[in-house]
Amino acid sequence: MRVTTNQIYDQNIRAIMDNQKGMSDTQLALSTGKKLNKPSDDPVGAAQVIRLTEELDKITQYQRNNNMLTNALEQQETVLANITNSVNKARTLVVQAGSGVLSPSDRNALAVEIEQIRDEVLDLMNTKDSDGNFIFAGFQSQSQAFSFNPAATGNAITFVGDSGSNQLQLSDSVTLKGTSSGQQVFEDVFARFNFSITGSTGATVGSASISAQGTFDTFHKNNYDGLTSANNDFQITILGTGQAQLTNVGTGAVVDTVDFTSGQPFTMQGMTFTINGTAGDSVDFSLDTPEKQNIAQTLHEIFLALSDENISQADYQSALDDALVGMDNALQKNSLERSSIGSRLNAAESIYETNLDLEIAAKDARSAIEDTDYAEASAQFARQEAALSAALATFPKISNLSLFNYL
Repeated sequence: MRVTTNQIYDQNIRAIMDNQKGMSDTQLALSTGKKLNKPSDDPVGAAQVIRLTEELDKITQYQRNNNMLTNALEQQETVLANITNSVNKARTLVVQAGSGVLSPSDRNALAVEIEQIRDEVLDLMNTKDSDGNFIFAGFQSQSQAFSFNPAATGNAITFVGDSGSNQLQLSDSVTLKGTSSGQQVFEDVFARFNFSITGSTGATVGSASISAQGTFDTFHKNNYDGLTSANNDFQITILGTGQAQLTNVGTGAVVDTVDFTSGQPFTMQGMTFTINGTAGDSVDFSLDTPEKQNIAQTLHEIFLALSDENISQADYQSALDDALVGMDNALQKNSLERSSIGSRLNAAESIYETNLDLEIAAKDARSAIEDTDYAEASAQFARQEAALSAALATFPKISNLSLFNYL
């Protein structure tokens, strides 16, 4: 086959240019550390790198969320732990206040301590985070969660936030609650269940009180009807058999029957009564509507009772009972929330470690696609350099070949 001079020149120049381009690409890969510097280098690989980069960006955001969640939960746990310690101190003081040997000045001294604890607890309930947000105010985080108005006719300490809670996504499928509303943590705490004497027929009530709060709480929970008020009315009837019978007025069901002696105390369903009467006489009472009260309000009310020198012994004892039950219920609610925080912290830690593993795997996969293998690239550069040198050395000799040299 006849090879023209133009073909010889074109082929050699093309070979030289290809070698120069190859060396330039290899040199770029060596200098940047990336073998994939433009999509045309590897279209499929470039698409994979984009997807992996997006995955890494998403994991980075998840880890930021995880750090934010962990910090928020640790702060809440610290606040709740401090509230628990303060309430336990107040509980000890209330138990001490139940001693019959306290003088009015002793009560006032206890009242001062309770007041200080109330202010401390209220301050903790209005804790701010590092951004200045009130952590228990729900979505109303720019305002205090709880307000204090000593002159209020109702509760002096009220919740003014909302029930919102912040959620943070930690992975593609896991979202955890970062904050809890004060409505849930502090406000939704039951006050002491109680009952009220509503009337009597023939009988005289000497005393009526709760002697076993746990037993009465069970009775209240099992029998209180929020829809039909008549079912909350009960009657104690003195029977001719020397017994007292407790009946639900609304349903007619007999709830309890115990031995009865006029003028002597008897107990049924956690309530102790002293009634003077004869067969056929009766006493009516109703279950009080369940109420909820935050711990700061509970402390405020026992502070008022301790400060009141004119309070009756019955009202004073009732205030002590209300305070103890309210604090116990608040401590139980506090404990449940701290357990919830602990479980969320454990889940966040586990997800954080999983995300780290996923991040390492994604980075390794992306590196395998786009990063330069320096040993391979160096060897390739040496081969390309040798090929270019050979092309440059042989081209002049080939270009000088002519029949005129042999004539």
